[in-house]
Amino acid sequence: MIGLKFLYLLGFMVATAVFGLIVGWVDRKLSARVQFRVGPPFLQNFNDFFKLMGKETILVRNGIHWLFITAPLAAFGMLVLISTMIWTALILHRGFGGDLIVVMYLMMIYSVALVLGGASTGNVYSSIGAGREIKLLLGDELVFIMICLVPVIQSNYTLRLDQIITHQAENGMVIGSVSGAIAFVLGLLCIQAKMALPPFHIPEAETELVEGPLMEYSGPLLAFWKLNHHMMYVAYPLLLVLLFFGGFKLQGIDILWAVLKYLLIVVLMILIKNTNPRVRIDTALNFFWRIAAPLGLAAVLLAVLGV
Repeated sequence: MIGLKFLYLLGFMVATAVFGLIVGWVDRKLSARVQFRVGPPFLQNFNDFFKLMGKETILVRNGIHWLFITAPLAAFGMLVLISTMIWTALILHRGFGGDLIVVMYLMMIYSVALVLGGASTGNVYSSIGAGREIKLLLGDELVFIMICLVPVIQSNYTLRLDQIITHQAENGMVIGSVSGAIAFVLGLLCIQAKMALPPFHIPEAETELVEGPLMEYSGPLLAFWKLNHHMMYVAYPLLLVLLFFGGFKLQGIDILWAVLKYLLIVVLMILIKNTNPRVRIDTALNFFWRIAAPLGLAAVLLAVLGV
């Protein structure tokens, strides 16, 4: 039994990593088309990953080395656990009490790992990027919690991912309601912020901070940070599919419907990324606290009222 669970964990980890690198190519290719460029070849992300794995890892002399090394590996572990729970609910239709809370908690830990990794270098630009990351987390986390409450409320207050899917299969998708539609739009923006994609790529801000928290990373450690980002392109949109689109079935014509659900979210993320300039950190915080948070609260109240 333990061996079977380990195989599931390994299989979901490999699937998320490989699929993430492929979706990362889709992101780069579609972004190139929007900008009237050709874009990279299909295997470019795989080549970049394995090239970085063969490079030297440079450690900052005055940095906290154990934290610098541990941070990307811990973040990778968090994403493996997140993706495993989401895949398990979507494909195997299994879960445990409160697994949605665990997913939200692990997503927050990923951001914390990025902050600790950037702050451990002692580099001023990395520290500024880490500070922006924690501020962005404080801005979007409350909104993200509220949008997750909408499918929970509509699914008879269950916190199990598999039961949320089952309830939508019997009663219709959450996004079909007013509260679900509002929550989905806010959730899409929260995912954009959690992945530090434009217009919320404030922590990295290449033209200002030169990759921010990742500035001092190189070699295999940088490869893991890049892989983590690509894996988020799989786990986070799939979470939205689970919460608002009722998951999917990998049988017959339902496979096409499953792909369309996922691609809809990914394409929306890429289009938002390529059509919006970066906002300042204070603008982002004002948006999440003064606009998104009240809208999220309204969505929760509408869900309680059954709207």
